[in-house]
Parts: sequence; structure tokens; C-alpha cells
Amino acid sequence: MGYAMADLQTLDLILFAAGTFAAALVTGIAGFAFGIVAAAVWLHFLSPAHATALIVGYGLIVQGISVWKLNRSINLARLLPFLLGATIGVPIGVELLHWTSPATLRISIGVVLIFFSLYNLLRPQLAPVTAGKAADGVIGVFNGVIGGATGLAGIVVTIWCTLRGWPGDEQTTVFQPIGVGVFLLTGIWFGGTGLVDVETFWLFVTGLPLLLARARTMGRTSALCAA
Repeated sequence: MGYAMADLQTLDLILFAAGTFAAALVTGIAGFAFGIVAAAVWLHFLSPAHATALIVGYGLIVQGISVWKLNRSINLARLLPFLLGATIGVPIGVELLHWTSPATLRISIGVVLIFFSLYNLLRPQLAPVTAGKAADGVIGVFNGVIGGATGLAGIVVTIWCTLRGWPGDEQTTVFQPIGVGVFLLTGIWFGGTGLVDVETFWLFVTGLPLLLARARTMGRTSALCAA
């Protein structure tokens, strides 16, 4: 089990703060991976439900900013099958938090993180997959399940975009908006099922200044690069 807010030790809070800042910084540079970095740290002392709720809350902020900058390049027709699939997958993923033990969820999230890290490290050269909107919808379901249970809202879609052989810029205009959509759906479902509690709120407030600090850091870095 994870700890309640009152049970967190000073070291845990320091690690929480460090993990939050590092995850936000990586997202600012790469455009994704907030949940991957944050979960790797937070799950050592937070319950999966707390970690998922925080990833969703912070992810909406950091990923939402990135998606706003892409708004003119987004093709809504391409996103629709993934989003429709997510509306099926997210509730299933959130229910897993109710019925699965925290230990099992931690192991499952660890497996997902290892798999995704290995995939990005090896980057197997495969022939592009030819598929239609139905297949995109199925991927959206799986992406929604993982996003709802772990907060890792774009892993499946990111891999799928790569397998489809889409150019890098085109992939970004798919997996980033889908990530925000899954975050939003998960947040709504969390609120409706009572998984967002007072402890989650206070942890969110504790880490929020670090997101703002990350934004200022990235802004200064961009200004220096442009000078």
C-alpha cells in the first residue's frame, strides 16, 4: 500500500517534489513522458490510485500546454477513433484500481514501463502497418485501459503511431492530443467514482509550484537559445 499524506516522511516528500519537477522538465523537452518519469519515482511511496490521479492532474496541465501549441496542426478526424476507443477503455482501467491489489498494479505498471523503455531503446525497424479506423479504435481501447489504470495515457498510441510509419511531426499531433483526451476522461471518471480524495488534492497542491517552476525554467532556456 502507498502512504497517506500524513504518513509520508520528509524524504518521501523530497522525492515526490524531485520526481514532479523531473517529469515536468522531460515533458517540456520531449513533449510527452510525464507519467513515465513520475510513476517511476512516486510508486515507491504512493498508492497506484494516488499516483494515477496525480499523473492525470499534472498531465492535463503540462500536456495541455503542448497540445494548445499544436492546435492548428491537429486533424480531429484522425483522432476520433482513438478517442471513441478511449471512452470504452478508460472506465475499465479505472475499475481495475478498485478491484486489483496495489502490489499487482505496481508490478503491472513496472512491466509497462520496462516494455516501453526497451521499445524506445531498441526501436525495431519494421515495415509500416497498414490499418484502418477500426484498428485505431481498438488501439484506443487498450490505450484507455492503461491510461485509466496507470495515468500513462499515450504509451499504446505512441507505439502504434510508430508502427504505422507516420512522420514524427504527424505522430506528435496524434499521441499528444490523445493523451490529453485520456487524461480528461480519466479525471472525470476518477471524480465520479470517488478516487480523488483530500490527500490527493494536497499532494497536487504541493507539487503544483514545481510545474510552474519548470515552465519558467523552460521559458528562460528558450529565450537564451533564441538570443
